Amino acid sequence: MLAGIFYIARLATRTRIPVRTAVVSRSELSASVSTNGRVEPEFNFEAHAPVAGLVKKRYVVEGQKVTKGELLITMDDSDARAKVAAALASVRAAQASYSDMQRGGTQEERLSLGGDVNRSATDRDQAQRDLDTLKKLQMTGSASANEVAAAQQRLDQANASLNLLHQRTTGRYSTGDLARAKSTLDEAQAGYEAAKTVLDQTSVRAPFDGTVYSVPVSATDYVQPGTTLLEMADLSKMRVHGYFDEPEIGKLRVGQPITVEWDAKPGKTWHGSILRVPSNIILFGTTRNVGEVIIAVNDADDDLLPNTNVRVKVTTSSEKSALNIPREALHSERGDSYVYRVANGTLHRVPVRVGNINLTQVEILSGLNDGDVVALGSTTGQPIGDRAPVVEAK
Repeated sequence: MLAGIFYIARLATRTRIPVRTAVVSRSELSASVSTNGRVEPEFNFEAHAPVAGLVKKRYVVEGQKVTKGELLITMDDSDARAKVAAALASVRAAQASYSDMQRGGTQEERLSLGGDVNRSATDRDQAQRDLDTLKKLQMTGSASANEVAAAQQRLDQANASLNLLHQRTTGRYSTGDLARAKSTLDEAQAGYEAAKTVLDQTSVRAPFDGTVYSVPVSATDYVQPGTTLLEMADLSKMRVHGYFDEPEIGKLRVGQPITVEWDAKPGKTWHGSILRVPSNIILFGTTRNVGEVIIAVNDADDDLLPNTNVRVKVTTSSEKSALNIPREALHSERGDSYVYRVANGTLHRVPVRVGNINLTQVEILSGLNDGDVVALGSTTGQPIGDRAPVVEAK
């Protein structure tokens, strides 16, 4: 009995620990993940030098808006035009050769062959008449058997020559000959199309409405094949490649809202949503395992430039009316979460179940009620614990 009275008296006289407190309340609670990203246009166009040569004229400057079909830059095209002319001549020659073979030869060859056929037919007819005459004379004894045999031989030779000429008329070229000629024609046509493509590429025109954001060459520059002449894009339709660390990927979903910030324009924020979540993990730099997220930007407004490095923040969860406490009020021991609720000047350890957590707030799913008061920590650095007497710091 005396021990109980002594304990109660001691509690009453103990120095109370001054603590900071917070009231459990309901408010909007959002959780987010931040990372770095790189901007790219949804519609981008790069023009490259098709051949080695001089840049003839530049019609645009960086930052200039252009319309579809507008001439942007030209190269000296004299060599390309010469190659187109030579390729066209090759096509016409191959076409003429193939057509002649289909008809059995050139017109001159067909006329010459026709004359040979007529002469051979005349010779054959004459040989036939001579044979007929000698056969009649043989019957009267005026011609010998040798003469008749010789006339027969001449007729046979005339028929053979005529048959050969007819074969040359109707089947002078084999299927293989025609196939080779057609292949030569196809190759010539392909070379002509390639030459025309090169010629077309010496004059660069805008493939769509957009903004020129890079022109690394000037008039009279001599460039090698493949040199970048110009880059343009539709800057109203941009995407961001966000690189999220591996542990954060499971929180990401298609459609989650995002914000984008760029150091070059402080205070400016762009908005969008996740278009595609990662399908694999890649090594970013030398130490980071990341997932690449494709983000659609809804309000690019022509002022977010391609290939820039930006900061990306994705809202992974949002609750309009979440029961929450400051994050510093939450404690954890062996995987169990708890808080110290303040009641009648005393701390009470209360187990809680938590939901969403961001940098400053924690959602409470059970264990506390709206209006409860929780301790954040002492103002003097003293440790706090269950049943400790406290006073709220002013």
